[in-house]
Amino acid sequence: MPDLWFGAVDVRDVADLHLRAMTDPAARGQRFLATAGDFLSILEIAQMLKRSVGAARRKIPTRRLPNWLMRVVGLFDPQVRAVTPELGKHKNASNAKARRLLGWAPRTPEEAVLATSSSLIELRIVK
Repeated sequence: MPDLWFGAVDVRDVADLHLRAMTDPAARGQRFLATAGDFLSILEIAQMLKRSVGAARRKIPTRRLPNWLMRVVGLFDPQVRAVTPELGKHKNASNAKARRLLGWAPRTPEEAVLATSSSLIELRIVK
């Protein structure tokens, strides 16, 4: 797993936030971050999945890939090269404004990740 970090949010919560922002006068002219909580590393996401997907867990890698190796691979692979500037950057964002002004209460990042994995399996996008 490369050392990359992302915000997670359930699509249902994004839709809920959009509706609140469109209908609540307090949202007029405001911007809101749709993130469920602290950002997750790809490794943390893999570990969540490994704990919950049953027999498929053996297919989920959970070893950290060194940043130097990603940079070497990036010399030859443009897709890897595109993410190398983000390696090791522990990013985060807050949804406090949406909670405070709109009463938004998203699912946890883990719930969002697990719901997504269930949908992907159910739709046979992943096995």
